[in-house]
Amino acid sequence: MRRKKGEMESSDLEKVATTVAAETSENGPTSKESTKNPHAVALGRLGAQKGGRARAEKLTPEQRSEIARKAVQARWAKKSKP
Repeated sequence: MRRKKGEMESSDLEKVATTVAAETSENGPTSKESTKNPHAVALGRLGAQKGGRARAEKLTPEQRSEIARKAVQARWAKKSKP
């Protein structure tokens, strides 16, 4: 019996599935986060938290308002573009 174009036999499908499963399991973790050093991630996050707070404390209310105004304008400009 002839197969239709694009139709696979069940044995072919099983071979492909086996190959894909073997390739993905041999290569190890696929997500970027799982390969990051958790200690480095924690240190980076800690520094970011301190930096943002320190910057906010140094800014005057007028400066904060101007930064927020620019951020809103940028968001609205993004939304209006197709």
